[in-house]
Amino acid sequence: MAEPNSGNRRFFKPSRHLLPRAIQPRPVFEVQISLVKQDQEPEEEVPVTSSVPYELPEEQEALFREVLTIFEQHPLPFAVAGAAALQEYTGICRCTKDLDIFLVAQDAMAALLLLKQHGFETEVRDPVWLAKAHRDGYFVDLITGMSNGVLSVDAEWIARARPAIVVGVKTRVLAPEELLASKLFVVRRERFDGADIAHIIYASRGNLQWDRILQLAGEHWEMLLWELVLFRYIYPGQTGYVPRWLWEDLLGRFTREINSPRPQGNFRGSLVDDNMFAIDVQEWGLDNLLEQYRAVCPHISAPDQIPEA
Repeated sequence: MAEPNSGNRRFFKPSRHLLPRAIQPRPVFEVQISLVKQDQEPEEEVPVTSSVPYELPEEQEALFREVLTIFEQHPLPFAVAGAAALQEYTGICRCTKDLDIFLVAQDAMAALLLLKQHGFETEVRDPVWLAKAHRDGYFVDLITGMSNGVLSVDAEWIARARPAIVVGVKTRVLAPEELLASKLFVVRRERFDGADIAHIIYASRGNLQWDRILQLAGEHWEMLLWELVLFRYIYPGQTGYVPRWLWEDLLGRFTREINSPRPQGNFRGSLVDDNMFAIDVQEWGLDNLLEQYRAVCPHISAPDQIPEA
C-alpha cells in the first residue's frame, strides 16, 4: 500500500458482505478519504487548557471594556458567559475571539440598538439564540439560549448571576449552575464542552445547587447523566462531588426507562447534532424535534427591525 501523503485521495466502495442487509449501499456509493500525514499541522490549532493568563490585544480589551461599560450604564439585564465565566469558576484562561453576553430574547433588541449607536455593525445571526455586534474586527455575541431551542435564557438566569470583574469592569457572570447547563448540548462533532462541565464540577468541589441544575436539564436529564458519568470517568476519586441523592435519582430514572422502554419514543438526535444526524431526519424519516423546539422558543427580533442609529 502506498505511503500516506497529503496529496493522495482514495475512493473505496464498502464490501456488501460486511454491512447489515438493511443498510446495504446503493450500487453507486463512494466515500472520499483524504490521507494526511500524522505530523501534518492541523488547519486550526487545538487550544490547550492552562491557568496562564491570556493577554488580549489592547484594542480588543478596550472594545470589550467599552461594551460592558455601555451595558452597565443602562438598565439592561445581562450576564457575561463564555471564557470569562469559565475563568471565574475554574481558573482556566482561554484565548477568546469574542465576548459572550447572555440576556433574554426580549432585551436583545435594546442591546443591539445601544451598540449600533456606538458605531457597531449589528446583525441577528440566528433569531433562536444569537445576535452579533462587531467593530474594527472584534466581536460581541449576544446569546439568548441554546441553538437547538431546548434552553432559553430567562430573567432568573440573569438574576442569579454573580458579581465579577471582567476586563477591569465591575459586572456579573453567569452562575455556575447556568453556565454548566448552557454547555449540556454543546456536544457537536466540531465542538464538545464536556471538559468544561467536568472542570466546573471539579473546581467547585461539587458545591453547586444541583437541584437548580436538575431543574434546568428538565426532560433532558439524560444529557446531564451522560455528563456526570463522564465526570466520574475522568475524576473517579471525586465521585462524591456529585451528591449521592442525584446519582440515585438519575440512575433510578434511567433504570426505569430501560426496564420499560417506549417503542414510540421520539428520535432526539437532531437536538444533539443536526448535521451528524441529518440522514436520520432527511432520508430515514425520523422525528425532527430540532425544528419543533426552535419554532416555539423565544426569538430575537429580525435584523430589519433594528432602527437606524
